[in-house]
Amino acid sequence: MSTGDVTEQDRRFMAAAFGLGTRELGRTWPNPAVGAIVVRDGRLVGRGWTQAGGRPHGEPLALAEAGELARGATLYVTLEPCSHHGKTPPCCDAIIAAGIARVVAAMPDPNPLVGGQGYARLRAAGIEVVEALLEDEARRQHAGHISRILKQRPHVLLKLAVSADNKAGFSGRETAITGEAVRRRVHMLRARHDAIAVGIGTVLADDPTLTCRLPGMEGRSPLRVVFDPGLLLPLDSQLVLTAAEHPVLVLTSAGVPEAAADALRQRGVEVIAASDSTGEVISLPAAMAVLNERGITRLMVEGGPRLAAALLKADLVDRAVIFESETVLGDGALAALPERHEHALPKAGLRLSHGVRIGSDTAFHYERG
Repeated sequence: MSTGDVTEQDRRFMAAAFGLGTRELGRTWPNPAVGAIVVRDGRLVGRGWTQAGGRPHGEPLALAEAGELARGATLYVTLEPCSHHGKTPPCCDAIIAAGIARVVAAMPDPNPLVGGQGYARLRAAGIEVVEALLEDEARRQHAGHISRILKQRPHVLLKLAVSADNKAGFSGRETAITGEAVRRRVHMLRARHDAIAVGIGTVLADDPTLTCRLPGMEGRSPLRVVFDPGLLLPLDSQLVLTAAEHPVLVLTSAGVPEAAADALRQRGVEVIAASDSTGEVISLPAAMAVLNERGITRLMVEGGPRLAAALLKADLVDRAVIFESETVLGDGALAALPERHEHALPKAGLRLSHGVRIGSDTAFHYERG
Protein backbone atom coordinates (compact mmCIF):
# COMPACT_ATOMS: atom_id res chain seq x y z
CA MET A 1 0.00 0.00 0.00
CA SER A 2 1.21 3.48 -0.80
CA THR A 3 0.01 6.57 1.02
CA GLY A 4 2.19 8.87 -1.09
CA ASP A 5 2.77 12.52 -0.28
CA VAL A 6 -0.44 13.86 1.23
CA THR A 7 -1.05 17.59 1.59
CA GLU A 8 -3.57 19.59 3.54
CA GLN A 9 -5.22 20.35 0.21
CA ASP A 10 -5.64 16.61 -0.36
CA ARG A 11 -7.42 16.32 2.98
CA ARG A 12 -9.75 19.21 2.21
CA PHE A 13 -10.78 17.83 -1.16
CA MET A 14 -11.28 14.33 0.22
CA ALA A 15 -13.49 15.76 2.97
CA ALA A 16 -15.52 17.49 0.25
CA ALA A 17 -15.84 14.18 -1.60
CA PHE A 18 -17.28 12.60 1.55
CA GLY A 19 -19.86 15.38 1.66
CA LEU A 20 -20.88 14.61 -1.91
CA GLY A 21 -21.10 10.90 -1.16
CA THR A 22 -23.74 11.44 1.51
CA ARG A 23 -26.13 13.17 -0.91
CA GLU A 24 -27.82 9.91 -1.95
CA LEU A 25 -26.90 7.88 1.14
CA GLY A 26 -29.84 5.55 1.78
CA ARG A 27 -30.86 5.39 -1.89
CA THR A 28 -27.85 3.89 -3.70
CA TRP A 29 -28.31 0.32 -2.44
CA PRO A 30 -27.12 -2.27 -3.27
CA ASN A 31 -24.13 -0.11 -4.22
CA PRO A 32 -22.08 2.09 -1.88
CA ALA A 33 -22.63 5.86 -1.86
CA VAL A 34 -19.37 7.14 -3.35
CA GLY A 35 -18.30 10.76 -3.77
CA ALA A 36 -15.73 11.89 -6.33
CA ILE A 37 -14.02 15.20 -7.14
CA VAL A 38 -11.67 16.16 -10.00
CA VAL A 39 -9.12 18.87 -9.18
CA ARG A 40 -6.74 20.56 -11.60
CA ASP A 41 -4.14 23.13 -10.51
CA GLY A 42 -5.85 23.44 -7.14
CA ARG A 43 -9.26 24.17 -8.69
CA LEU A 44 -12.29 21.90 -8.50
CA VAL A 45 -13.38 21.13 -12.08
CA GLY A 46 -15.70 18.13 -11.67
CA ARG A 47 -17.99 16.61 -9.05
CA GLY A 48 -19.97 13.38 -8.92
CA TRP A 49 -21.71 11.04 -6.52
CA THR A 50 -23.41 7.66 -6.88
CA GLN A 51 -26.99 8.18 -7.96
CA ALA A 52 -30.18 6.64 -6.58
CA GLY A 53 -30.38 2.97 -7.50
CA GLY A 54 -26.60 2.64 -7.46
CA ARG A 55 -25.69 4.04 -10.85
CA PRO A 56 -24.20 5.98 -12.50
CA HIS A 57 -21.21 5.85 -10.17
CA GLY A 58 -19.63 9.00 -8.83
CA GLU A 59 -16.36 8.80 -10.78
CA PRO A 60 -17.72 8.90 -14.36
CA LEU A 61 -20.06 11.74 -13.42
CA ALA A 62 -17.17 13.79 -12.01
CA LEU A 63 -15.04 13.05 -15.07
CA ALA A 64 -17.86 13.99 -17.45
CA GLU A 65 -18.30 17.33 -15.69
CA ALA A 66 -14.56 18.00 -15.86
CA GLY A 67 -14.32 17.13 -19.55
CA GLU A 68 -10.91 17.90 -21.05
CA LEU A 69 -9.84 19.53 -17.80
CA ALA A 70 -9.57 15.99 -16.32
CA ARG A 71 -6.41 15.36 -18.35
CA GLY A 72 -3.44 15.61 -15.98
CA ALA A 73 -5.73 16.26 -12.99
CA THR A 74 -6.20 14.54 -9.62
CA LEU A 75 -9.29 12.47 -8.83
CA TYR A 76 -10.39 12.21 -5.18
CA VAL A 77 -12.70 9.28 -4.51
CA THR A 78 -14.08 7.87 -1.25
CA LEU A 79 -13.74 4.20 -2.31
CA GLU A 80 -11.36 2.31 -4.56
CA PRO A 81 -12.62 2.62 -8.18
CA CYS A 82 -14.17 -0.55 -9.55
CA SER A 83 -12.24 -2.59 -12.09
CA HIS A 84 -14.88 -5.15 -13.11
CA HIS A 85 -17.83 -5.15 -15.50
CA GLY A 86 -21.13 -5.05 -13.63
CA LYS A 87 -24.23 -3.20 -14.76
CA THR A 88 -21.89 -0.37 -15.75
CA PRO A 89 -18.38 -0.39 -17.28
CA PRO A 90 -15.41 -0.30 -14.89
CA CYS A 91 -14.72 3.13 -13.42
CA CYS A 92 -11.01 2.44 -13.89
CA ASP A 93 -11.51 2.45 -17.67
CA ALA A 94 -13.16 5.86 -17.53
CA ILE A 95 -10.39 7.24 -15.30
CA ILE A 96 -7.65 5.98 -17.61
CA ALA A 97 -9.45 7.24 -20.73
CA ALA A 98 -9.92 10.69 -19.18
CA GLY A 99 -6.18 11.07 -18.70
CA ILE A 100 -6.23 11.43 -14.91
CA ALA A 101 -2.66 11.67 -13.59
CA ARG A 102 -3.25 10.99 -9.91
CA VAL A 103 -5.94 9.17 -7.90
CA VAL A 104 -6.36 9.73 -4.17
CA ALA A 105 -8.65 7.11 -2.61
CA ALA A 106 -9.94 6.80 0.94
CA MET A 107 -10.10 3.01 1.30
CA PRO A 108 -9.89 -0.26 -0.63
CA ASP A 109 -13.12 -1.89 -1.74
CA PRO A 110 -13.82 -5.03 0.36
CA ASN A 111 -15.65 -6.53 -2.62
CA PRO A 112 -13.43 -9.40 -3.85
CA LEU A 113 -14.32 -8.42 -7.43
CA VAL A 114 -12.36 -5.21 -6.80
CA GLY A 115 -10.19 -5.68 -3.68
CA GLY A 116 -6.98 -3.93 -4.79
CA GLN A 117 -7.42 -4.74 -8.46
CA GLY A 118 -8.65 -1.23 -9.13
CA TYR A 119 -5.48 0.25 -7.69
CA ALA A 120 -3.34 -2.20 -9.66
CA ARG A 121 -5.16 -1.39 -12.89
CA LEU A 122 -4.59 2.34 -12.42
CA ARG A 123 -0.91 1.94 -11.56
CA ALA A 124 -0.39 -0.29 -14.58
CA ALA A 125 -1.68 2.60 -16.69
CA GLY A 126 0.94 4.92 -15.18
CA ILE A 127 -1.40 6.73 -12.79
CA GLU A 128 -0.09 7.69 -9.36
CA VAL A 129 -2.29 6.17 -6.65
CA VAL A 130 -2.47 7.45 -3.08
CA GLU A 131 -4.34 5.14 -0.72
CA ALA A 132 -5.93 5.33 2.71
CA LEU A 133 -6.53 9.07 3.04
CA LEU A 134 -9.09 9.60 5.85
CA GLU A 135 -9.75 5.86 5.87
CA ASP A 136 -11.51 5.90 9.24
CA GLU A 137 -14.10 8.32 7.89
CA ALA A 138 -14.47 6.17 4.77
CA ARG A 139 -15.15 3.07 6.84
CA ARG A 140 -17.88 4.92 8.73
CA GLN A 141 -19.50 6.21 5.56
CA HIS A 142 -19.28 2.86 3.77
CA ALA A 143 -20.18 0.76 6.82
CA GLY A 144 -23.22 -0.67 5.06
CA HIS A 145 -21.24 -1.78 2.00
CA ILE A 146 -18.52 -3.28 4.20
CA SER A 147 -21.04 -5.19 6.31
CA ARG A 148 -22.92 -6.57 3.32
CA ILE A 149 -19.71 -7.83 1.73
CA LEU A 150 -17.91 -9.15 4.81
CA LYS A 151 -20.83 -10.19 7.08
CA GLN A 152 -23.47 -10.92 4.42
CA ARG A 153 -25.96 -8.73 6.28
CA PRO A 154 -26.83 -5.04 6.54
CA HIS A 155 -25.13 -2.69 8.95
CA VAL A 156 -27.66 -2.33 11.80
CA LEU A 157 -28.36 0.90 13.65
CA LEU A 158 -30.60 0.56 16.70
CA LYS A 159 -32.57 3.68 17.55
CA LEU A 160 -34.53 3.89 20.79
CA ALA A 161 -36.36 6.70 22.52
CA VAL A 162 -36.32 6.17 26.28
CA SER A 163 -37.60 8.06 29.26
CA ALA A 164 -35.43 9.06 32.19
CA ASP A 165 -36.55 5.89 33.95
CA ASN A 166 -35.70 3.55 31.02
CA LYS A 167 -39.26 3.23 29.68
CA ALA A 168 -40.41 2.97 26.07
CA GLY A 169 -44.08 3.86 26.52
CA PHE A 170 -47.35 2.24 27.51
CA SER A 171 -48.79 -0.98 26.11
CA GLY A 172 -51.44 -0.46 23.45
CA ARG A 173 -51.04 3.27 22.92
CA GLU A 174 -48.58 5.69 21.39
CA THR A 175 -46.44 7.64 23.81
CA ALA A 176 -44.49 10.78 22.89
CA ILE A 177 -41.23 10.58 24.84
CA THR A 178 -38.81 12.95 23.12
CA GLY A 179 -39.26 16.44 21.69
CA GLU A 180 -39.62 17.87 18.20
CA ALA A 181 -35.88 18.38 17.67
CA VAL A 182 -35.26 14.66 18.19
CA ARG A 183 -38.13 13.76 15.87
CA ARG A 184 -36.52 15.82 13.09
CA ARG A 185 -33.19 14.08 13.74
CA VAL A 186 -34.89 10.67 13.52
CA HIS A 187 -36.45 11.56 10.17
CA MET A 188 -33.01 12.50 8.83
CA LEU A 189 -31.68 9.14 10.02
CA ARG A 190 -34.52 7.44 8.16
CA ALA A 191 -33.61 9.30 4.99
CA ARG A 192 -30.03 8.01 5.18
CA HIS A 193 -30.91 4.34 5.61
CA ASP A 194 -31.96 1.83 2.99
CA ALA A 195 -34.58 0.24 5.24
CA ILE A 196 -36.28 0.80 8.57
CA ALA A 197 -37.55 -2.04 10.75
CA VAL A 198 -39.97 -2.38 13.65
CA GLY A 199 -41.62 -5.23 15.48
CA ILE A 200 -45.34 -5.89 15.13
CA GLY A 201 -45.90 -4.74 18.71
CA THR A 202 -44.82 -1.22 17.75
CA VAL A 203 -47.15 -1.27 14.75
CA LEU A 204 -50.14 -2.37 16.83
CA ALA A 205 -49.43 0.22 19.52
CA ASP A 206 -48.49 3.25 17.39
CA ASP A 207 -49.80 2.59 13.83
CA PRO A 208 -46.73 4.38 12.41
CA THR A 209 -46.05 5.33 8.79
CA LEU A 210 -42.24 5.08 9.18
CA THR A 211 -41.67 7.53 6.32
CA CYS A 212 -39.36 10.52 6.16
CA ARG A 213 -41.58 13.53 6.75
CA LEU A 214 -39.03 16.32 6.51
CA PRO A 215 -40.22 19.00 4.04
CA GLY A 216 -39.19 18.08 0.51
CA MET A 217 -37.69 14.75 1.56
CA GLU A 218 -40.71 12.45 1.39
CA GLY A 219 -39.08 10.68 -1.55
CA ARG A 220 -36.18 9.70 0.71
CA SER A 221 -38.35 7.31 2.74
CA PRO A 222 -36.69 3.91 3.24
CA LEU A 223 -38.06 0.43 2.63
CA ARG A 224 -40.30 -0.33 5.63
CA VAL A 225 -39.79 -3.73 7.26
CA VAL A 226 -42.04 -5.34 9.87
CA PHE A 227 -40.98 -8.33 11.98
CA ASP A 228 -44.35 -10.06 12.32
CA PRO A 229 -44.13 -13.81 13.13
CA GLY A 230 -47.91 -14.24 13.51
CA LEU A 231 -48.83 -12.02 10.54
CA LEU A 232 -50.94 -9.69 12.65
CA LEU A 233 -50.38 -6.57 10.53
CA PRO A 234 -53.84 -4.94 10.18
CA LEU A 235 -55.09 -4.34 6.67
CA ASP A 236 -56.20 -0.84 7.72
CA SER A 237 -52.83 0.12 9.24
CA GLN A 238 -50.95 3.12 7.88
CA LEU A 239 -48.21 0.83 6.61
CA VAL A 240 -50.62 -1.18 4.46
CA LEU A 241 -52.64 1.83 3.33
CA THR A 242 -49.47 3.56 2.06
CA ALA A 243 -47.76 0.46 0.61
CA ALA A 244 -48.38 1.59 -2.97
CA GLU A 245 -46.35 4.77 -2.40
CA HIS A 246 -43.75 3.45 0.02
CA PRO A 247 -42.87 -0.28 -0.14
CA VAL A 248 -43.46 -2.56 2.84
CA LEU A 249 -41.76 -5.91 3.50
CA VAL A 250 -43.19 -8.19 6.18
CA LEU A 251 -40.92 -10.89 7.58
CA THR A 252 -42.98 -13.66 9.10
CA SER A 253 -42.93 -17.34 10.06
CA ALA A 254 -43.63 -20.22 7.72
CA GLY A 255 -46.70 -21.38 9.60
CA VAL A 256 -48.96 -18.35 9.03
CA PRO A 257 -52.23 -18.81 7.10
CA GLU A 258 -51.71 -18.32 3.39
CA ALA A 259 -54.97 -16.39 3.17
CA ALA A 260 -53.58 -13.73 5.52
CA ALA A 261 -50.41 -13.43 3.44
CA ASP A 262 -52.43 -13.18 0.21
CA ALA A 263 -54.61 -10.42 1.68
CA LEU A 264 -51.52 -8.34 2.37
CA ARG A 265 -49.96 -9.10 -1.01
CA GLN A 266 -53.12 -7.96 -2.76
CA ARG A 267 -52.59 -4.58 -1.14
CA GLY A 268 -49.02 -4.31 -2.35
CA VAL A 269 -47.22 -5.65 0.74
CA GLU A 270 -44.36 -8.10 0.21
CA VAL A 271 -44.52 -11.08 2.60
CA ILE A 272 -41.53 -13.39 3.08
CA ALA A 273 -41.03 -16.22 5.57
CA ALA A 274 -37.81 -16.01 7.58
CA SER A 275 -38.37 -18.79 10.09
CA ASP A 276 -36.21 -20.83 12.38
CA SER A 277 -36.16 -24.63 12.05
CA THR A 278 -39.56 -24.94 13.78
CA GLY A 279 -41.21 -22.65 11.24
CA GLU A 280 -43.04 -20.86 14.08
CA VAL A 281 -40.82 -17.89 14.93
CA ILE A 282 -38.61 -15.54 12.96
CA SER A 283 -34.93 -16.39 12.77
CA LEU A 284 -32.94 -13.17 12.95
CA PRO A 285 -30.07 -14.58 10.83
CA ALA A 286 -32.63 -15.70 8.24
CA ALA A 287 -34.22 -12.25 8.29
CA MET A 288 -30.83 -10.62 7.77
CA ALA A 289 -30.15 -13.01 4.89
CA VAL A 290 -33.41 -11.93 3.23
CA LEU A 291 -32.47 -8.26 3.55
CA ASN A 292 -28.95 -8.96 2.32
CA GLU A 293 -30.32 -10.74 -0.74
CA ARG A 294 -32.53 -7.75 -1.43
CA GLY A 295 -29.41 -5.55 -1.47
CA ILE A 296 -30.08 -3.69 1.78
CA THR A 297 -26.82 -2.31 3.17
CA ARG A 298 -28.02 0.00 5.99
CA LEU A 299 -30.87 -1.03 8.31
CA MET A 300 -32.30 1.26 10.97
CA VAL A 301 -34.25 -0.51 13.71
CA GLU A 302 -36.73 1.69 15.57
CA GLY A 303 -38.06 -0.87 18.03
CA GLY A 304 -39.86 -1.98 19.94
CA PRO A 305 -38.28 -3.33 23.09
CA ARG A 306 -38.60 -7.03 22.21
CA LEU A 307 -36.99 -6.65 18.79
CA ALA A 308 -34.23 -4.45 20.23
CA ALA A 309 -33.45 -6.97 22.97
CA ALA A 310 -33.44 -9.87 20.49
CA LEU A 311 -31.03 -8.11 18.12
CA LEU A 312 -28.69 -7.19 20.96
CA LYS A 313 -28.75 -10.76 22.27
CA ALA A 314 -27.98 -12.09 18.78
CA ASP A 315 -25.02 -9.68 18.46
CA LEU A 316 -26.54 -8.05 15.38
CA VAL A 317 -26.36 -4.38 16.39
CA ASP A 318 -23.44 -2.37 15.00
CA ARG A 319 -24.40 1.09 16.25
CA ALA A 320 -27.02 2.47 18.59
CA VAL A 321 -28.48 5.90 19.19
CA ILE A 322 -30.45 6.26 22.40
CA PHE A 323 -32.55 9.41 22.63
CA GLU A 324 -33.19 9.93 26.33
CA SER A 325 -35.72 12.44 27.63
CA GLU A 326 -36.06 14.00 31.04
CA THR A 327 -39.61 12.61 31.29
CA VAL A 328 -40.40 9.96 33.91
CA LEU A 329 -43.15 7.56 32.81
CA GLY A 330 -43.43 5.46 35.95
CA ASP A 331 -44.10 1.84 36.83
CA GLY A 332 -46.99 1.30 34.40
CA ALA A 333 -44.80 1.80 31.32
CA LEU A 334 -42.87 -0.86 29.38
CA ALA A 335 -39.11 -1.11 29.84
CA ALA A 336 -37.12 0.01 26.80
CA LEU A 337 -34.27 -2.43 27.57
CA PRO A 338 -33.80 -5.08 30.27
CA GLU A 339 -31.59 -2.53 32.06
CA ARG A 340 -30.45 1.03 31.40
CA HIS A 341 -28.62 1.56 28.11
CA GLU A 342 -25.31 2.44 29.78
CA HIS A 343 -25.29 -1.08 31.22
CA ALA A 344 -27.14 -3.09 28.55
CA LEU A 345 -25.28 -1.87 25.47
CA PRO A 346 -21.69 -2.43 26.69
CA LYS A 347 -22.72 -6.00 27.54
CA ALA A 348 -23.66 -6.36 23.86
CA GLY A 349 -20.22 -5.16 22.73
CA LEU A 350 -21.16 -1.52 22.13
CA ARG A 351 -19.17 1.32 23.70
CA LEU A 352 -20.39 4.83 24.35
CA SER A 353 -18.83 7.11 21.76
CA HIS A 354 -20.35 10.43 22.73
CA GLY A 355 -23.48 12.18 23.91
CA VAL A 356 -25.04 15.35 22.53
CA ARG A 357 -27.85 17.54 23.73
CA ILE A 358 -30.79 17.90 21.31
CA GLY A 359 -33.31 20.36 22.65
CA SER A 360 -34.38 19.10 26.05
CA ASP A 361 -33.26 15.53 25.24
CA THR A 362 -29.88 13.82 25.02
CA ALA A 363 -28.63 11.52 22.25
CA PHE A 364 -26.19 8.83 23.37
CA HIS A 365 -24.19 7.30 20.51
CA TYR A 366 -22.77 3.78 20.84
CA GLU A 367 -20.45 1.97 18.46
CA ARG A 368 -19.15 -1.58 18.22
CA GLY A 369 -15.74 -2.27 19.63
